[in-house]
Amino acid sequence: MCGIAGIASLEDISERLVASIRNLEYRGYDSCGIALVNGSKAIRVSKNIGTVDEVGAKENFSKLKGSLGIAHARWATHGKVTKANAHPHTSCGKDFSITHNGIISNYGAIRARLLKQGHKFSSETDTEVIVHLVEEYYKKLKSVEKAFVRALRDLDGSFAIALVTKHEPDRIYCARFESPLLIGLGDDANYIGSDFSAFIQHTKNAVFLEDGEYSIITHDSHCIKLISTGEAVSRPVQKLMWDSEMAQKGGFPHYMLKEIYEQPQIVQNALDIDRKLIRGFAKVALEKSRFYITGVGTTFYVAQLGQYYFSQYAGLTPMVISSDEFRFLAQVDKNCSVLALSQSGETYDTLTALRHAKSMKATTAAIVNVMGSSMARMVDHLILQQSGPEICVISTKAALSQMIILARVVLEAGVMNKRITLKQAKTFERELGQLPGAIEKILNEKSGFIHSIAKTHSKIRHWLFLGRGRYYPVARESALKMKEVAYVHAEGMPSGFLKHGTIALIDDRLNSVIFTPPEEEKLLYELTLSSAEEIKARGGYLLGITFKSRSKEPMPFTDQIVLPKAPPFIAPFLEMVVAQLLSYFTATTLKRNIDRPRSLAKSVTVA
Repeated sequence: MCGIAGIASLEDISERLVASIRNLEYRGYDSCGIALVNGSKAIRVSKNIGTVDEVGAKENFSKLKGSLGIAHARWATHGKVTKANAHPHTSCGKDFSITHNGIISNYGAIRARLLKQGHKFSSETDTEVIVHLVEEYYKKLKSVEKAFVRALRDLDGSFAIALVTKHEPDRIYCARFESPLLIGLGDDANYIGSDFSAFIQHTKNAVFLEDGEYSIITHDSHCIKLISTGEAVSRPVQKLMWDSEMAQKGGFPHYMLKEIYEQPQIVQNALDIDRKLIRGFAKVALEKSRFYITGVGTTFYVAQLGQYYFSQYAGLTPMVISSDEFRFLAQVDKNCSVLALSQSGETYDTLTALRHAKSMKATTAAIVNVMGSSMARMVDHLILQQSGPEICVISTKAALSQMIILARVVLEAGVMNKRITLKQAKTFERELGQLPGAIEKILNEKSGFIHSIAKTHSKIRHWLFLGRGRYYPVARESALKMKEVAYVHAEGMPSGFLKHGTIALIDDRLNSVIFTPPEEEKLLYELTLSSAEEIKARGGYLLGITFKSRSKEPMPFTDQIVLPKAPPFIAPFLEMVVAQLLSYFTATTLKRNIDRPRSLAKSVTVA
């Protein structure tokens, strides 16, 4: 969840280091700090609560100087959001400073041991025990590398760690286990980061650390070794696909809006993915006796939508399980295939589900957006989404991309499974090809009206999002968006579920949104309108998201957002875009922190 950055150079790196950690703020923004080394005199640590810009102003980041340093953006797990708990943490003698992302599960026992040895702690964090442990081993071993490795071997849990010391002022020590960390190799400096955002402005050349490895970085060298044995590891350099311009706002007020508006191109990118990869995933879905799809949060709802598409168009109903519950529910063995969904490829719960699947000899696959991520390197079969950097904590374009990729896999599986003909599959593919233009039309023609609806109802604190069939996961994902970005209570449920208890909540303090299919889906359409009538009969406000219809009958909606006529196969994707805009404009009206909502982080890398 936290972000780590580091730079080793021969020149002053203070501005670059601050920029690096600013680029990682989407991973955590409760507090931040930097530690700079300038020769062997001392380590200068500066930290506080707040964003990078806020802390920079409080702590005068602009006056700090150093040629080597580490930085951290925190999302609190152990210890409250205080200056003392902010990273970096230092040893008793101020000789060592450390940043950490992850959770040390045995920190209590280590802390107790170190207290008996005379160490004094200044924070409530699990991280601080690491730097004191290194200090303690250094007293005995008189070697920074040996002390660092011995400390690492004592740790249980997950970690990405960066350490600097005045004893070796030209080196950064770093290590990873179940938390992401990579090295950037530049012309005049080397870098580390929790992801590419930390250094993409300076280099595209990256080396990925694997679990159980540590590295020593200088301005012109790096080495990788195994924590367990100290054996050297050779690792090829990879060229990153993204560039720094892709991670800029490009004139939009927020990354979220920019990323919503990028969706026509992102959908096209998903449609352009090699058919051989798509067909390979269809075989993965069909070749085993059981097929699971797993994700958590937004990707869980993407998986649920995929479940409906697989059932309807491929004659296969995969088991969809939230990644955090996967180990406790899935019956996994060598006769299973498991497909994981993750934007970052570093989601802790989903990685844990995949590790469990691999341990049980299941076939694994993943759809991820980040090249070289842990998930991308772990699975047997991989599709990279090609969605570009998604900076906003709220996922929009990456989620839609995953939906389109799943829809393409479904069509291939449907033909293989003889649920649909090749001719039908080609028709559905042509309909998918209409999506970029249809989304662009919604963005250009409907945003103003959606904004006015959001503004009018921004004071409503409770929303229901309702849908049937494939529109049920759309409703759940749309409710999540309203909660995440607007901090408004929202529930997503099947519209048929309404009359089984929830209808008791309908009053003037609760608004409802109902996702209506095209009238061609006659049964689904009629059942959805029946639920709408139930709300209308009780005087509740109901916003209908619907498509242009031939019918002249009045609709049972208080307000409606009418979209141009669209084929049923692609209709849920279009209504999803409307819900994204509704949540965004509600949040802007309420003056929320759009790109960095409270208590959330982009990449959830802790349990």
